Amino acid sequence: MRVPLAAELRPLIPPGAILAAAALALWLGPALPPSLAGLKEAGAYFVLLAGAGMGLWFNRGRAFVAAASLLLAYAGYRLALDFGAGSFAARAVYTAAVVLVPLNILVALLLPERGVSYHGDHRWLFIVVGEILLVAWIASSGRSALSGMAWQEMTEHWLLRSPHAPLLGPPFLSRVLFCAALIAAVWRAWPPHVAKQGGPVSPIAVGQAGALVAFLVACEWPASEAVFGVFTAAAGAVLIVAMLQESHRLAFNGELTGLPGRRALLEAMAGLGPRYVLAMVDVDHFKSFNDTHGHDIGDQVFKLVAARLAEVEGGGRAFRYGGEEFTVLFDHATLEQAMPHLDAIRASVASYRMAVRGENRPKVKELGEKLRGPNTEETLAPGKILSVTVSIGGAAPGGGASTPAQVLKAADEALYRAKRSGRNRVSK
Repeated sequence: MRVPLAAELRPLIPPGAILAAAALALWLGPALPPSLAGLKEAGAYFVLLAGAGMGLWFNRGRAFVAAASLLLAYAGYRLALDFGAGSFAARAVYTAAVVLVPLNILVALLLPERGVSYHGDHRWLFIVVGEILLVAWIASSGRSALSGMAWQEMTEHWLLRSPHAPLLGPPFLSRVLFCAALIAAVWRAWPPHVAKQGGPVSPIAVGQAGALVAFLVACEWPASEAVFGVFTAAAGAVLIVAMLQESHRLAFNGELTGLPGRRALLEAMAGLGPRYVLAMVDVDHFKSFNDTHGHDIGDQVFKLVAARLAEVEGGGRAFRYGGEEFTVLFDHATLEQAMPHLDAIRASVASYRMAVRGENRPKVKELGEKLRGPNTEETLAPGKILSVTVSIGGAAPGGGASTPAQVLKAADEALYRAKRSGRNRVSK
């Protein structure tokens, strides 16, 4: 199923809006009253702390790593500036921040998402503590008996030295890590890659890319406290919005089908006007199908039906109702207008021939489509091709059904009439 370009670009809107708002805040910054001027500095602390707390609370490992890394980098650099912008402490903490932040995010993106604590494994918390101690040790070079002058020589290496002194841009190693982390984030969020994995685009993956861009902008102007603070805060805000979007997606959309769930259906039903159609869709003989072919094949069937329902025309919207049942809502439509679109969905599901996934199932999409072509039965051995049908019942207000709940019940009754009439049909 081809996702429209507008839908593919929609996840980019929140990060783009936040970055634009950060730039606008800098432009309007001089007009702020003195009593609010401290927001440019203190605001970043609040936003990043909230982001790290949300990542910990929601058990989102990648978001927590990014937010915690940004928080520690910002706090460490602000503390190091007390020794002077040109001091070794400031240069050392800045260098560590622009190297460790993209490195942490890159590693988190390459590893599978298993939350902040996976079976009691608090590895990220130990890594954070270790990085804090390491940066403090480096920053105290020459000022403490525990840290010698070797760190000062190391930070002058061409990989770690800023191209322009003092502190006018990330060093070469940092830029490489930023590019690698950004590529990994974009790859995680790239719609074609996500489609191959069988799931929707994760807002957190998009948020990781947006946070990296925001922090890179901040690191380009570290001598400007306003730019560094505002864009670091913007990076945290991007992560917070991404986590909220992810939580909303998981609450309202089914992970298996990608369709909105019953909660989203109830909200949509609450705002209906006097003219609408509700249709109940049920997969025929699904229990016996599941018992015969296994739950993995059953999951494929759900994805197939959901993909066909998502393509319904006539202004219809599909929802996962529960079990093997789906609901299609046509707002501002009559039953006569909706019936042809429902029958088109029924026919689309019935005509699809699904090759059972096995060890020798083709990995190439084009070959799989060829095997499902008109000569499928001649191409594969018998028993390797499955088909599925759905029964649909539709109803509209009237005839004793005046509320959306009553119309939904009437659609369910029409569904059972379709099943009693032989299945693979639409009834009203």
